[in-house]
Amino acid sequence: MASTPSDSLVEMRHVSFGYGERVILSDVSLHIPRGKVTALMGASGGGKTTTFRLIGGQNQAQSGQVMFDGQDLTVMDSDQIYTARRRMGMLFQFGALFADLNVFDNVAFPLREHTDLPEELVRDIVLMKLNAVGLRGAYDLMPSQISGGMARRVALARAVALDPELIMYDEPLTGLDPISVGTAARLIRQLNDSMGLTSIFVSHEIEHTFAMADHVIILANGRMACEGTPDEVRSSDDPLVYQYVNALSEGPVRFHYPGASVAEDFGLARGAAAGARI
Repeated sequence: MASTPSDSLVEMRHVSFGYGERVILSDVSLHIPRGKVTALMGASGGGKTTTFRLIGGQNQAQSGQVMFDGQDLTVMDSDQIYTARRRMGMLFQFGALFADLNVFDNVAFPLREHTDLPEELVRDIVLMKLNAVGLRGAYDLMPSQISGGMARRVALARAVALDPELIMYDEPLTGLDPISVGTAARLIRQLNDSMGLTSIFVSHEIEHTFAMADHVIILANGRMACEGTPDEVRSSDDPLVYQYVNALSEGPVRFHYPGASVAEDFGLARGAAAGARI
């Protein structure tokens, strides 16, 4: 059975957000179960990255509430937002490691930035986090000397350096070879369970995502399409969810971004009118 909002670390309540006249999210309500792994899925442009930015406080909802552990992020000042962010970790797409810092210093960065821990303790924590992702032996390598899959694992060690309660992963499985995909998926699951985390990850990889997630949310066209366990989502008879889960090219998810008609853009309507006058 799907969890309820009362079990949630994060909730979005009737949230709307857009850029000018471009609506990204429209009256979206969702919840992220505490202590679980939640997959945030949906076609490109459906609002997944925007959801991350709202949870992290980079953007502010234009209406509705974004709740983190019972506190409304939309009414917090900058100091309160920064305090909340210290309880969150973020793994950016493709890792986003600092190119001029080695593996050790990349993982140590948040510890040195946000704490006053002695360097001896920083060293121990960094090596522990690297060991958890299988890269303790690579501590002195530069980002240019490691593979893409290894870079994701270093980034994951950095994301958990401060022992956050919530980790957000932006497409952690994208662009990896099959072995690395399985490794990354297993690490997300293992770290979530062993550290007592709450995890949200954006993914388009159905097989591994459904195998490791406890909770799945599908966004499409700026709205909530489906929310529930992987089995509940797979069995949904909603046409949009069915299209996404089965990777169908035809269905309710738009291929063309909304805009003027082809006739208007290419002047066909004007040409037809001119021809009629002749």
